[in-house]
Amino acid sequence: MIKKLLQKVFAKKTKATLAINQADSGLNTAKRIPAKVHKIDKSLISSAALKTCEGLQSKGFEAFIVGGAVRDLLMNYKPKDFDVATNATPEEVYKIFRRSRIIGKRFRLVHVLWGSETIEVSTFRGHHQADGDGKTTDSGRIIRDNIFGSLEEDAVRRDFTANALYYNAATEEVLDFHDGVADLKAGLLRMIGDPTTRYQEDPVRMLRAVRLSAKLGLKIEKNTQLPIHKLADLLHDVPPSRLFDEMLKLFLSGHAVESINALRAQHLHHGLLPLLDVVLEQPLGEKFVMLALKNTDNRILAGKSSNPSFLFATLLWHEVLKAWETYKSSHPPIPALYMAMNEIIDLQAKKLAIHNRFTATMKEIWAMQPRFEQRAGKRPYALLTHPRYRAGYDFLLLRCESGEMPLELGDWWTEFADASSERRTAMLLPDTGPKKHRRKRKKPAIHVESSTHE
Repeated sequence: MIKKLLQKVFAKKTKATLAINQADSGLNTAKRIPAKVHKIDKSLISSAALKTCEGLQSKGFEAFIVGGAVRDLLMNYKPKDFDVATNATPEEVYKIFRRSRIIGKRFRLVHVLWGSETIEVSTFRGHHQADGDGKTTDSGRIIRDNIFGSLEEDAVRRDFTANALYYNAATEEVLDFHDGVADLKAGLLRMIGDPTTRYQEDPVRMLRAVRLSAKLGLKIEKNTQLPIHKLADLLHDVPPSRLFDEMLKLFLSGHAVESINALRAQHLHHGLLPLLDVVLEQPLGEKFVMLALKNTDNRILAGKSSNPSFLFATLLWHEVLKAWETYKSSHPPIPALYMAMNEIIDLQAKKLAIHNRFTATMKEIWAMQPRFEQRAGKRPYALLTHPRYRAGYDFLLLRCESGEMPLELGDWWTEFADASSERRTAMLLPDTGPKKHRRKRKKPAIHVESSTHE
């Protein structure tokens, strides 16, 4: 009798689960868009991503290039990264590709290595379950979600409609489950499902919405935008390492200026960089930060690299200056500067996990700034040989352009760096600094032993 009762209970649960799945997938029958319609330029597709799909399909698995890469291809952009989604488990993917490794805890992925390129392969995700291998916080944030499912379920679990697009390399079709292509054409960024629930599951989606709208020139759809201001505090619950990664993507997208303006419009800049809102409220600080972001955007859009250390050094510089002024009242200038740098870095680390390899370079850039004001004697020559001189010099030019330092100082260093030896000597200012007196070494006393005569 008990056995029959359990069978009825589990039968009801199975039917309920099936009903939920059918409602969510809905069924989300994919629109199949052929190559002659979507007109994706195949030369923009990574050969490593194509080989990954081919390797999985040759073993009988489904495999698609997915998400942002497909979105960018449809917009005729060359994607920076390519992700692949499959019905193979991480262990099965690992067995197929000799150069691969399983990573992740929140959701297990496989990195497949092809030369210098890495393709991230994920197994289709199913409906999140709080029991089993799924786990959430009290606020609803998903912290572990190794629940595998079907292609249709995976499409429901994607964040935005423009990211729920799947490219089949074998047939060259794009599968569109949530009218993502139509939203792209309409210039809209739309959340799949209930936006409030989706932001609670992963608050970083709010930052992603801002970043993608700024990068792609898309307008955040009304219902997608509405809960953001109300739920902004959920970002305090996000691990600092995830916030740092998302901030890097945002500021190094080539559209940092638009992104920072969008952050402020959505009231999301508070709490990300705890001091950024303070900086942006200072006329001098805001001008300096915006010049730095514009400089970064120009470099990235021109195909040049941009050092995250330099960017974060600019974002926090005016807070360092403020702390430095406080410490100088009771300490010598240079020790006071180092005390200020350490204070700001420590304060920042509580909210944003800036990697040590970045903070070390940030401190070098900051520590060089007083040295640029020393233009006498051998000091300028020594500064030119500093391994971070170029970053420090670019930082100085931003300070001059923002009005913090006189333009003449930046012009002097620009000329000095490229001048001839004779010209450099003529450019040096009189050395009016205090002279260091060399201490005279005392001659050792000569001890003469007295002799005795018997």
